[in-house]
Amino acid sequence: MKRAIDVGPFGELADPRVLASLAARAEDRGWDGFFVWDHISYGAPVRAVADPWVALAAVACATSRVRIGALVTPLSRRRVHKVARETVTLDWLSSGRLTFGAGLGSARNNELEPYGEVTDPRERADLLDQGLDALARYWAGEFEPLPVQRPRPPVWVAGEWPNRRPVRRALRWDGLFTIGLPGPEALAELAATIRQARPDSPFDLVTELPPDADLGPWERAGLTWAVTDFGIQPTEAGVRAVIEAGPGW
Repeated sequence: MKRAIDVGPFGELADPRVLASLAARAEDRGWDGFFVWDHISYGAPVRAVADPWVALAAVACATSRVRIGALVTPLSRRRVHKVARETVTLDWLSSGRLTFGAGLGSARNNELEPYGEVTDPRERADLLDQGLDALARYWAGEFEPLPVQRPRPPVWVAGEWPNRRPVRRALRWDGLFTIGLPGPEALAELAATIRQARPDSPFDLVTELPPDADLGPWERAGLTWAVTDFGIQPTEAGVRAVIEAGPGW
């Protein structure tokens, strides 16, 4: 099981130089990944929000080993051809370390309706499926250069427990980023479903956990990536303390 830091680029962490510094230290301390949230705005008390792709460029330049990416990008509010250019450029900048996280996004965070984005969940789901298929085509050669990673960067699809449609969607790709799991038993149930559907294919099971979580039961249940989450008000000092403790904490 691998360990990653996952932060909302909010408040103190809206400065990409701070994110780059944290990512570099996480790499030094043995963490396997450094991810950021992808939002245009967020509900109170969040005010300052950094662009994830510019921030990830800074992270890529400050590191050489950790996986990086945004968890997760709602494709319904993005122009997919622009995302294709951004992701391939970042894959080159990071020497093939990008993981692409995708999901529906949420109307709860005040970043859809105020900007004229699609709010209907079914329509957003259709746009997500269409967007992922289009990205795969761009990555496969409709755009050049091709990604460093072949045949493409890994794709993790997000889904909230206990919804099953995101699980079916994720099975077409490389991993499932589960949100709101009640415990390791629920993860074990998902792992059994995935093993049955894809017995011979690598597949990542990813979830957010607090810094002090007991990881043993999660690893035994089939978790491949434990992503340490800091909530909507992360502080540089708080994230740095967890990083310094190391991924074994």
